[in-house]
Amino acid sequence: MVCTSAFGGVHLEGKPEGRFEMIPQSFIQDLLNRLDVVDVVERYVPLKKAGANFVACCPFHNEKSPSFSVSPTKQFYHCFGCGAHGTAISFVMEHVGMGFVEAVEELAKSVGMVVPREERADAAQRPKVGTDLFDVMQTATRYYIEQLKQSPRAIEYLKKRGMSGEIAKRFGVGYSPDGWQNLAAVFPDAPQGVRDGESAAALLPYSSKTLVEVGLVIEGEGSKRYDRFRDRIMFPILNGRGQVIGFGGRVLDKGEPKYLNSPETPLFEKGRELYGLFQAQKAIRAEGMALVVEGYMDVVALAQHGVEYAVATLGTATTPYHIQKLLRMTDQVVFCFDGDAAGRRAAWRALENALPHLQDGKQLRFLFLSPEHDPDSYVREFGREAFEHLLGDEALPLSGYLLRELSAQVDMKTQEGRSALLEHAKPLLLAIGAPSTALLLRKEVAALAGISQAELEGLYGVKSVGAPPQIARRAPQKVARSAPAGGLRALLRCLLAKPDLARELPDSWTVEGEGAETIMALIAYLGEHDFSIGTAALIQGFQGTSHEAALAAAGVDVLHWGESFEVEAEFHGVLEKLREDARRQQLQDVQARIGKVGLSGLSEQDRALYLQLLQRG
Repeated sequence: MVCTSAFGGVHLEGKPEGRFEMIPQSFIQDLLNRLDVVDVVERYVPLKKAGANFVACCPFHNEKSPSFSVSPTKQFYHCFGCGAHGTAISFVMEHVGMGFVEAVEELAKSVGMVVPREERADAAQRPKVGTDLFDVMQTATRYYIEQLKQSPRAIEYLKKRGMSGEIAKRFGVGYSPDGWQNLAAVFPDAPQGVRDGESAAALLPYSSKTLVEVGLVIEGEGSKRYDRFRDRIMFPILNGRGQVIGFGGRVLDKGEPKYLNSPETPLFEKGRELYGLFQAQKAIRAEGMALVVEGYMDVVALAQHGVEYAVATLGTATTPYHIQKLLRMTDQVVFCFDGDAAGRRAAWRALENALPHLQDGKQLRFLFLSPEHDPDSYVREFGREAFEHLLGDEALPLSGYLLRELSAQVDMKTQEGRSALLEHAKPLLLAIGAPSTALLLRKEVAALAGISQAELEGLYGVKSVGAPPQIARRAPQKVARSAPAGGLRALLRCLLAKPDLARELPDSWTVEGEGAETIMALIAYLGEHDFSIGTAALIQGFQGTSHEAALAAAGVDVLHWGESFEVEAEFHGVLEKLREDARRQQLQDVQARIGKVGLSGLSEQDRALYLQLLQRG
């Protein structure tokens, strides 16, 4: 069954269907005001007091010294090691693996609050229905699920593949019928209005550009339109909040391509998403392992047999972003590929992309199945226990796989072969980001090549860990001065630390320069909420937007300020500095015009501005 998230997305977790509703933003703010992020984090991670904040070893990556900081006054957390950042809500989402709605409901229950719902407006109240891309994907998902129920042929195909109705429901599996314009029944050119249980996206006509934008419809020559997915089993692809962002469609019989994915869209970027990750989050954290496979059916079949921590790449190679995302969630990632040439190429590409992002204390391993099997067929034939036995006993550690492949490419019995080994290994070893791992692999490659570690490091131009320190001539000491922070970044810090300061900004106030877009978006957001929200609500409101990273960086600076820092004095100083910079820039602009046309050539308005600027200077 399908239920909606706060952002109009789909959660496939067996909750009852109903009208499409949203959680009011005002409730999110009230909830964050009632919660204490320290209490929430401490339910899962033991914290220790450290000055004004609390610290712990980060729950999102492996570390020995605590770099995870929680601010009770600002109500957010930040890890100085891996960059994890957010509020009580985002912590529960990331750590427990809940969707947004689930996390809000869980936290609201803990403080005795009931989550309200507000229905979306109908067409008369909401004229821009076509712009809600998540609604469009949600409507298509519901259609494909209904079509599966009505197709004995598609149901029989899934039964032959061993898929149960329960697991199909969990992953939202559907069916796109054969035919060129089936979606025209869902998005008619003359919509009748929103019925109970329908999204406002049902008002979108088939001729709308939005359907092309989200990849559901293809527009050919002469503006002829047709459905992208026809006669295929449909696998919804969800983002981290449980929203449908794309689809993977598999042919039932023979045909090419075997799998057809949604194209790149404003919602969907293949290189950043993993199929099944939303459903697998809890199991990945519980098992301490993520399993990366190649196909949708592999993920679904493994989950049905109890291996619920599997995800799949989406018709693309494993990317650095995939690696980083998984290593933030767990200490162990296993890649399981077919043993054929294509599977081995995919595995090697995954290794190359992983090397710069390796972390000491984290494991990457590689498992290759026999040519007659993929994870889907293997787990159906032999079961969970046999499959997990392979994972434990036959998966090669990254170092073993790397050395095996490098030595297999050359003749290790000859000097020329060993020299080639050193050349092939050099870019790989120099790319490794984990110091201990890099050191140990250098030792092993040196031993394979029959040279010492020091000789290899000299050949590669790498500073040896055990080398004595160089004695350098002492340079005269200089007094270090901190470079003044940019005015806009300083302003962003102040507004984040004390959002109600935005009330003091002049009406129609604008800024220009790097970071200005984030500041203006923040001021607009605060204005919409009457300048009455706190730091945590502000951070939560911008999560998932293009401004999230800038706010996280400002939050780090705010943590360093400490509790005695005078935010208001800093704010007024920054404002005065920005005003002075603007005045100087105006003066320079007018003087440049004077240089071209002379004082007499200025307009009356510019002469008045020039005199005014001189008097203020």
